[in-house]
Amino acid sequence: MDLPTLAFSRFVEDLRAVAPPPGQAFDLEWLPDGRTILLFRALEGGRKGDVWVAGPRMRALFKSKTGLARTVILRFKPGWSVPLLGVAASELADRIVPLEDVWGRAGRELCGELLAARSRADVMDRVARALALHTGQPFETASGQLARRAVRLLEGGEVRVERVADRLGVTARHLRRAFTENVGIGPKEFARAVRLQRAVQMAAISCDWARIAADAGYYDQAHLIADFRQLVGLTPGAFFKRAGGRMTQPAPDVGPG
Repeated sequence: MDLPTLAFSRFVEDLRAVAPPPGQAFDLEWLPDGRTILLFRALEGGRKGDVWVAGPRMRALFKSKTGLARTVILRFKPGWSVPLLGVAASELADRIVPLEDVWGRAGRELCGELLAARSRADVMDRVARALALHTGQPFETASGQLARRAVRLLEGGEVRVERVADRLGVTARHLRRAFTENVGIGPKEFARAVRLQRAVQMAAISCDWARIAADAGYYDQAHLIADFRQLVGLTPGAFFKRAGGRMTQPAPDVGPG
């Protein structure tokens, strides 16, 4: 499988490079979204670096980090951890691990490649080539396809996992097993993350929490507040006050330490 010859967008949802001003802390917030992240950090003025894999989170994580020269954040579409990384997504859930622990020597080599990259296109090319060496066979598994179809239904507006299973012609147990292996969390946890993301996006332009709750798929406003407390650790009001009244794109942690 030669990834550089394929559309990178098939597997990657977003790629961002951030270079904070020297001496300034890099504040990040990562809300549950069902995504697996590949994270590269350039340290000590770009002379050293590391690469991490961050699995899908079931609770929000907030962190402030100094000493970063630049950070590259690659967000995979749900359901591609097994073929691209060679590891079941469930093994990465709520974890941030060095890529070297997953790939061995190849993880260290990718770090060197990214330290030498000089443009976004160069980064994408080097990552794609590294992934191409680690794609699993068969690349397209039946369970992976099932999980990605379920993701599309849940993100497309279906709120009940049982109806998703019915529409896909499988049992809820079968769907849960495929989803956990390929996405990293269960379909119900993923559905909660979808609702949370919808509510956050809507709240960026509206203060009508009752309407936001209904449109995002919650039973009522109390259900929304309870989910915020459990997944984010804050009430909706406290979360947006912390953000200074404006919403920023959810982003991953910058690694341990």
